[in-house]
Amino acid sequence: MLSPRDPTRCRRARARPGSGALVTELGPVVLVVEDEPQMRKFLRASLGSHGFRLVEAGSVHEAIQLATSHNPELVLLDLTLPDGDGIGLTRTLREWTAVPIIVISARGREEDKVEALDAGADDYLTKPFGVRELHARIRVALRHAARTGGGTNESLLEIDDLAIDLARREVRVAGKEVHLTPIEYKILVLLARHAGKVLTHRAILKEVWGAQQTHQAHHVRVHVAELRKKIEADPARPRLLVTEPGVGYRLRDRQE
Repeated sequence: MLSPRDPTRCRRARARPGSGALVTELGPVVLVVEDEPQMRKFLRASLGSHGFRLVEAGSVHEAIQLATSHNPELVLLDLTLPDGDGIGLTRTLREWTAVPIIVISARGREEDKVEALDAGADDYLTKPFGVRELHARIRVALRHAARTGGGTNESLLEIDDLAIDLARREVRVAGKEVHLTPIEYKILVLLARHAGKVLTHRAILKEVWGAQQTHQAHHVRVHVAELRKKIEADPARPRLLVTEPGVGYRLRDRQE
């Protein structure tokens, strides 16, 4: 679905073969699911000016129709819609597509964030939000989709000074090897493979400890605290492994 071009660049000029004319490649298609006209106008202006191509839906029914007919490369989704809930729509989309979904909602309760992310959303922005933050989250989502959708099997994951050699099961920070416990290593690799994406406590527990342990969030907190001591310059002010309060954790994407 994603083209092989750099997904963080929306337009690129190139010469047309046999002519001196320049052709501008079209940017990613973004499906905006939002019933508030003013918010749609804001997104149209802020994204359209950066080369994104928007298709807009004001309801769950319309969103499903547009998702199937336009094959978007990203979905921006409000949770409160006139004919249903965005969380249910997220589950429906996840039945047949892995397209990145960023929730944009005025509902800022932890329960809403956790439910949306567990349903399959990739990120969650609470209204009001800034244009720069929105663009940064979109860049991260598109980069992650390009990596996971490209069929590559990276043996080395690098984020700033952090390097994870999957083949050797080695972790280095600024070139110096750090020794992790098996659980710490599993958590770090899981977060690195989804760098930039918020992973809930439940999701981490399921992947690292198994489906029967999804209610033991304190396990994650304890191991993340120890992991930070080993990979962060200042564990009290983490720069790489970020807490999403009440929701889970996110490992910052490269260049985020």
